[in-house]
Amino acid sequence: MQDQSPVALISGAARGIGAGIAARLRQQGWRVVTADLDPGDSGTRHVIADVADEAAVIALLDGVAAREARLDALVCNAGIMLRKPLAELSLAEWNKVLGTNLTSAFLLARQAAPLLKAARGSIVAIASTRAHMSEPDTESYSASKGGILALTHALAVSLGPEVRANCVSPGWIDVAGEELRPEDHAQHPAGRVGRVEDIAALVAWLVGPESGFVTGSEFVSDGGMTRKMIYAG
Repeated sequence: MQDQSPVALISGAARGIGAGIAARLRQQGWRVVTADLDPGDSGTRHVIADVADEAAVIALLDGVAAREARLDALVCNAGIMLRKPLAELSLAEWNKVLGTNLTSAFLLARQAAPLLKAARGSIVAIASTRAHMSEPDTESYSASKGGILALTHALAVSLGPEVRANCVSPGWIDVAGEELRPEDHAQHPAGRVGRVEDIAALVAWLVGPESGFVTGSEFVSDGGMTRKMIYAG
C-alpha cells in the first residue's frame, strides 16, 4: 500500500532555516523532499537542484510526482544575500539574487500547483523583515524579499480556494550557533535572538490543518524588532 503521509518540498534546505523546517516536519510524520545546490544531511530525500533554473524545477517536480505521488506543502526557502554598494552592483549580481530568492518561488509554485491543488495543500514562502526595513547596500536582497510578500498574496488569490499561500518574515535568527552577546538578546522586545526552531514551528502550523482559514498573509517572527522605536542617543 502506498504511503499516504503528507509530503512537503522545501527549497534551500541543506542547512539553516530550511533544514530546521525539514526536521520539524519529519518529526510530525511528514515525508520531506529537500532541494539545494549543496548536499543535505537532514535524512530526507535530497535533490541537488538550482531552483532558479526552470528546467531544474520542472525535473524536481516531475520527480516528486513520480516518487511521492502527491504534494501537500511547498516551502520556498532558497535565498542568498549580497551586500554591495549600489554603484558597484552589477546587473548580473542583481539578477542572481532575484533569481534565487524570488524567481525560484514563482517557478516552484507554478510547477507545483497541480499537485498542491489535488491535495488542497499550501505554500509558505520565507521572506524577511528586510521587506520592510533595510541596512545599507542590500538593494537586491530587500527587493527580492519585498517581491515575496507580493507574490504570496497573488498566489493566494490565484490558487485559492484549493491552495493556501502565506509567507514568514524572520528577523535575526541564529542559524549557525554564533557567539551572541547579552546586548544582542536584550535589544529584542522578546528578550532573545531568534532560533531556527521558532521559524520551523510557525511554518509547521501554516502548512497544517489548524491554519485552514489563513491565506495571503505575512507572519513576522522577529522578536518584536520591527515594532521597536530606536532613537540615536
